[in-house]
Amino acid sequence: MNFEEDDIVLCTVKRIEKTTVFLEIEENGEGSMNFSEVSPGRIRNIRDFIAPNKKVVCKILKIRKGHPELSLRRVTTKEKEEVLEKHKKKTILKNILKTILKEKTEKVIEEIKKDYELYEFLDNARENPELIRDFVNDAEAKELEKILKEKREKEKEVRKIIIIKSKSSSGIEEIKELLDRKDSEISYLGSSKFSITVKSKEYKSANLKMEKIIGEIKSKAKSLKMFFEVKS
Repeated sequence: MNFEEDDIVLCTVKRIEKTTVFLEIEENGEGSMNFSEVSPGRIRNIRDFIAPNKKVVCKILKIRKGHPELSLRRVTTKEKEEVLEKHKKKTILKNILKTILKEKTEKVIEEIKKDYELYEFLDNARENPELIRDFVNDAEAKELEKILKEKREKEKEVRKIIIIKSKSSSGIEEIKELLDRKDSEISYLGSSKFSITVKSKEYKSANLKMEKIIGEIKSKAKSLKMFFEVKS
């Protein structure tokens, strides 16, 4: 894998020397991070944020002579969730393969990686189990298909709280109509606050779906001269 600036990567803290943190980038070498990129503001105790062997999600700021300079504080919550979700899927796939293939696992993983990212293969194999047969024999494929069905992931959930107010005499009915949607779960929390919940197989698609819903509600609320605010 060739790194580029702004890539988001999973790392493991290896050591801390003076004001520099040295990290191992997952499956691909080493990078470093200055304390100023660990967290915004003053750091009293660096180990409140990082410690040897801890996994962290970082952004590549620069690459100097092939050496990535990393940042922890510039990673958004959304970016962190996506990287951790991919790592989780890789781990699930490796564990499933080890259960059936034993010592053949690493060889099969290397073959899969020639055509797929491991997290991508897990999703594709769940949708189309026949893909598994490209890498293992029929007996192994049947066992793997069975485990994949048993380990179907729970849907990921994204939640936002919004505030909507209207001074119109028909404001209550207009708000009800505005929030009458089939693509999300919306509930009233009191004091003009509403909770919106979106579910999907992945955080990325759930977040994209939420952004679309919030955008549509905001646009309609504005056209009706309502007060609209996203709280979280």
